[in-house]
Amino acid sequence: MMLRSCYRPLERCFGRVAGGGGDGLMWHADLKQHASGDYSIAVVQANSNLEDQSQVFTSPSATYVGVYDGHGGPEASRFVNKHMFPFMHKFAKEHGGLSADVIKKAFNATEEEFCHLVKRSLPLKPQIASVGSCCLVGAISNDVLYVANLGDSRAVLGRRVDEDKKKTVVAERLSTDHNVAVEEVRKEVEALHPDDSHIVVYTRGVWRIKGIIQVSRSIGDVYLKKPEFNRDPIYQHFGNPIPLKRPVMTAEPSIVFRKLRSEDLFLIFASDGLWEQLTDEAAVEIVFKNPRAGIAKRLVTAAIQEAAKKREMRYNDIKKIEKGIRRHFHDDITVIVIYLDHQKGSSNGRLKNNAIGCTCAPVDIFSRDADQAEADMLQTIS
Repeated sequence: MMLRSCYRPLERCFGRVAGGGGDGLMWHADLKQHASGDYSIAVVQANSNLEDQSQVFTSPSATYVGVYDGHGGPEASRFVNKHMFPFMHKFAKEHGGLSADVIKKAFNATEEEFCHLVKRSLPLKPQIASVGSCCLVGAISNDVLYVANLGDSRAVLGRRVDEDKKKTVVAERLSTDHNVAVEEVRKEVEALHPDDSHIVVYTRGVWRIKGIIQVSRSIGDVYLKKPEFNRDPIYQHFGNPIPLKRPVMTAEPSIVFRKLRSEDLFLIFASDGLWEQLTDEAAVEIVFKNPRAGIAKRLVTAAIQEAAKKREMRYNDIKKIEKGIRRHFHDDITVIVIYLDHQKGSSNGRLKNNAIGCTCAPVDIFSRDADQAEADMLQTIS
């Protein structure tokens, strides 16, 4: 019940479109409150259908952050956006609070439910078997931070250090990139498939599992996890099935947790659209040196400026390009910045005891079809 407000369209669209000469494909919520600080969200759409979904749930006892970067279509990321937090809330209640085990159960339940949806949908929509989503979740409860992820979205901490009487900040990556571009991940995948010399191949300028996908962990991508889908006549007719002896991807999240310390200043949760353009250090510097209000939008803008520079263009040129075509210049980009003011004791009374809220970025940036698409998905699920 308490999470239902996440999904009301009016409440979901707390935010702004960049107006008058701004970027018509950008949505942002400049500054809102959580129990121990402020937070800011921004999203820019590049794909024909927005494949990034994101949300922040706030209550006096916990803050949840989710960034879900879909691929092959928007269905998986929308599904995760709908189910992950309610599962986390359910299991936390059952187990007496948040824990790594609770988060793992929520990931597993979300994966299982999506697989059920794929099975039911296959006759009408066989391509749903090849839709998936990276999944990055942060949770803060009792001054403990949990970060869980599948895929290559990333969480980075900005931590204060004192050097030569000068206060500065360092970037500390908290998540693992499950992408076979990383040699360690490539070796991990190869070690799991010693009898398959083509488990990871270099094609179209990057390393890919079976020549298809770069990420090794996700929600969905059922056709790469369940061999029976490749044998299904419906899916064989639709796609280009590859013979599988065993799953080549997994939905097992990497989870880290840490007690928050006074030098921990802020967290950046973002889809790989940001990290393709900015280093961890560059992103942390931008947050550290600029005002809080609109900080997520500032990071998205900096990433687009980098993308423009690579193509010898100006940002003003890129922001006039329509969605779909824009994907040739940069990916969908989602950024959530969470400030950590715990050392100032600001969590006391900051949110009223019954203050529960959720900010979700739009399902599709200012698309009239967005709510209908969501209603259709719910109809399918039920």
